[in-house]
Formats: sequence, C-alpha cells, structure tokens
Amino acid sequence: MEITDEKKSEIMNLIGYGLAKFDIAFVREFGQPTKAAFGRYVVALGLADTTKAVSNRMDSFDPYFDNGRRGWFQRNQREHIKLFIDSLFGQEDAHGFANIVKLYIKELDSSVILPTERITPTQKSRFKQLQETGKEAEFYFMSNYQNIPLFSCGILEDARLWGDGYDFQIQCSSSYYLAEIKGLRTNKGSIRLTQNEYCKAKEYLDDYILVVVSNLANTPKLSIWENPIKHLPLTPREQQSTQVNYYSDNIMW
Repeated sequence: MEITDEKKSEIMNLIGYGLAKFDIAFVREFGQPTKAAFGRYVVALGLADTTKAVSNRMDSFDPYFDNGRRGWFQRNQREHIKLFIDSLFGQEDAHGFANIVKLYIKELDSSVILPTERITPTQKSRFKQLQETGKEAEFYFMSNYQNIPLFSCGILEDARLWGDGYDFQIQCSSSYYLAEIKGLRTNKGSIRLTQNEYCKAKEYLDDYILVVVSNLANTPKLSIWENPIKHLPLTPREQQSTQVNYYSDNIMW
C-alpha cells in the first residue's frame, strides 16, 4: 500500500514528538536498541526516505522539551503541532504514546505487523481527532485567535458542541462575532460550508466570520473572511445521505 506524503508527514510528526519527549524509551517500545537502529527501522517501513529525515524530525521537536538537546533554530515551525499532540496525548507515557503511533502506522499500512495493546475507547476517540484536519485547525485558532486584529481583545466561547452552524463566539466589548473554522494541510484547497453553516452566515452577515487555517503541515496561516457568502464564491452541491436510527419498544422504564 502506498502512503501519501501528507500521511507520512503526519506520522513523522508523531515519531519526532515521541523521540524528543521520551528519547530511548520510545525507541525500545518498537524493539530497537538505539536511535540509529530505530531510524533504519522507520526507513524500512517506508515512512521516511533517509535516517537523517528521522533525526531531523526529532530535532524540530527538541526545543519544546527539556531533554538537553537544542534542536533546530527554526523553533516556531512545529510548536502548533506539539501543542495539538499534547492536547490529545500529553498525559501518555512512552509505552502509551508508542501504542498510539503503532496504531497510526498499522492504519496507514495494514501489512505492517506491530504488537499493540488494546487501547481504551477514549484513546480511540482522541486518535480519531488526531486525524481530523478540522480539529487541528480549531485547536490552532483557539491558541492564536487574539493575533487576529478583529478578535484581539475578544473573549472566546466554545460553541462546537451545540452544532448550530458555527464553532466559536467571540465577545468584543459590546459586539460579538460567530467564527466558523476550516483547516487545510497545505496553502491551497477548497473548503465546504454545510447547509446549517450557510444559513447561519446568511443570518448574521458581517458578524459571521469564516476563518481558514491553511498550511497546517508546516507554518499555519489564518485567513479571515467576513460575511463569507457575500465575498467568497460558493457553489452549491446537493448530496444525499441516509441515517439509520434504532428505537426501543414502548415500555415502562
């Protein structure tokens, strides 16, 4: 099975994080005696072209951990990725985090044999969030929204659980804005507004802000679109979907 460059980059970020945070303990979870051997192992799996690429990815995460290594001078490039992984798996030890990485590798290529322990339902849920570009974009926005001039003095309220056509409300003095967040791995691509999001944008007009977090794989960029249905070309595409629900008998509870 051929693994895309995008997926390789995602798994290499996890490997770099694991090496920078847990050092040799992470390596030994994969049955490798040294970092050099682990680098060769990662190359053999087809996740990196060279062992230098493995050590470079560790170097890019080193500045964020107290491990005695300085890492790359470009210290800001991986910080958002480190913080996102922390938000999901920051409490895991080397063994637990290695199991997450093994699960990711096996999902990318089912032919790879890696012994893993059974992971818990909550770990599975966090693992799914790790793979969703939208979740990473939302996390980046929450960490950086005050860098947007429009929101610089705002107070953020999380509205994602409500499913009401926007992700966050930002209160700015006597005004408020509704922010919908979309994410892209690279600096180019299309985004999609659901019918619910489109209707909410139509209702709130200039108070509805579309925020696109692009280039998540490298250095993220925030693009702001006020009143997106007015200023952003959008083409409607109808899609049919079927949802199955399950009902109990009418019984006394």
